[in-house]
Amino acid sequence: MALDLVIRGGTVVDGSGKARFTGDVGIADGKIVEVGRIKSVAARTIDADGLIVSPGFIDGHTHMDAQVAWDPLGSCSCWHGVTSVIMSNCGFALAPCKPEDRDWYARCLSAVEDIPTAAMAAGIDWTWETFPEYLATVERLPKAINYGMYIGHSALRMYVMGKRALSEKATEDDMVRMAAAVKEALRAGAMGFSSSRASTHVTPDDTPVASRIAEWEEIDRIVAAMAELDAGIFQVGPDIASGAAHRAFLARLREVALAYKRPIMFGVLATKQGDDPTGWAYQTKYIDDTVAAGGRMFGQGTTRSINAIFSLKSYLPFDVLPAWRKVRDLPMAEQKRRLADPEVRRELVAAEGRMKPRDNVFQGGGAATTDPRKPDYSNLYAMNGVDWDDPTVEQLARARGQHPVEVMIDLSLANENQVYVQPLVNESPDDVLGILKHDRTLATFSDSGAHVAQEMGSSLQTHLLSYWVRKRGAFTLEQAVKKITHDNARAWELNDRGLVREGYRADVVLFEENGIRPCLPTVETDLPGGARRLVQKAEGIKATLVNGAVAFENGESTGAYFGQVLKGKLAS
Repeated sequence: MALDLVIRGGTVVDGSGKARFTGDVGIADGKIVEVGRIKSVAARTIDADGLIVSPGFIDGHTHMDAQVAWDPLGSCSCWHGVTSVIMSNCGFALAPCKPEDRDWYARCLSAVEDIPTAAMAAGIDWTWETFPEYLATVERLPKAINYGMYIGHSALRMYVMGKRALSEKATEDDMVRMAAAVKEALRAGAMGFSSSRASTHVTPDDTPVASRIAEWEEIDRIVAAMAELDAGIFQVGPDIASGAAHRAFLARLREVALAYKRPIMFGVLATKQGDDPTGWAYQTKYIDDTVAAGGRMFGQGTTRSINAIFSLKSYLPFDVLPAWRKVRDLPMAEQKRRLADPEVRRELVAAEGRMKPRDNVFQGGGAATTDPRKPDYSNLYAMNGVDWDDPTVEQLARARGQHPVEVMIDLSLANENQVYVQPLVNESPDDVLGILKHDRTLATFSDSGAHVAQEMGSSLQTHLLSYWVRKRGAFTLEQAVKKITHDNARAWELNDRGLVREGYRADVVLFEENGIRPCLPTVETDLPGGARRLVQKAEGIKATLVNGAVAFENGESTGAYFGQVLKGKLAS
């Protein structure tokens, strides 16, 4: 048969976990139609000699709901071999939404995800109200990668209850309407329903987001509606403010899992913050016990620590201080001039001593950058590379005989792109490895599209392959590829993706086994209206195919937008 494209002579790591093999991959009409030694002619041939040929990577925890409106590439995920994402996690979504509430939704996204409202106003042509209308809008948009989406609890609650959603218990009528809207969304193609109980998720007024106001009865009613249709995943952000709160959350979540038998997903997180934090081993055993009792449950894990990221071009830990604010409000060139002034430096160092003292209140990346405590310089790293072996500011200060603030000023003056990393969650590589090794924990918690100038997790996949496979040898390449392809595809019931196999969608990545790695993050002003965000690209990826089209070559877009909307089983 005639082929659109053949990938010839590559080393196929097919996503199943089985041993690699040398072979060709033939593609026609967006699907893989032949694997092996191919003699058929093709319109285009890609020489993959010396390259790994794997399924496209799948990231199930992103927040690209606003970004998809203005960014056809799907960055930064697209630069790391990701071909499919699930967005609208943790209850944050742009639909359903009444026209009069659009500004509030945008402000909430800005408060939680650090996306400026001006960027959203400039980048979004907001024409939808219901979830099916939003899904149809995403279908029409140019897309280099594939997008699936949940109906989000905070958006749904606001749509049904208005401002009452931020302070009141739902009435019987409210719950009936919410359950009906979720059924409508599932029939239209929603992957499920997402919510959040996380203490870090707050409104612009520093009050709990709408999903956190909901009582568990409300969640029961919504998940019961999903069970009636035998469709949809329930994704929820956990409350890890303290060990007691976390364990209470998990206990109540188990009741939902066992009562309604819908797949449930939540982040498995290790942290030193908060009172008596619950370790990852407790959480993974909890998942196993719930599954043994008849529930369906997955954890979501990262491949490195979740960090607050600081730099001269974005946030510094001292920006809330009046003395620092006077400097940081100036143009960059003038900031540098002032930071080099010995008298100004003495004032800035002295001001650091007046910062809020450290406490054990749990902070996410948002609060850590906008409401910081006095830094623990033994847990603040000057990022020099991507191998998780950077020096701490405390170590550099001791070696230089300087105050830590002076060290950060000097490093930033020498390189305005210098990045500082403060681990917040999953601080220990050993904890991350324990989470990743668990059979029911998915490697899929990038948060891509969120906290755009505060955190950077979009390199989750390339970090797994460069650090955990190549540097640490904790996984074989076959095991790691399976985790970010086949395992995630099965969890989200994407039954035609996640394998290099005949009949599957031709989402494929070609990369160098010994060259794939994330680059250092930089701060760029490429959001609509010139707003800033963190950008992180990758090395060693030669080509990324999405639905049979070459979407990226050597990290650059080809302009081929063949991405699709991924739909749940009631619509797909």
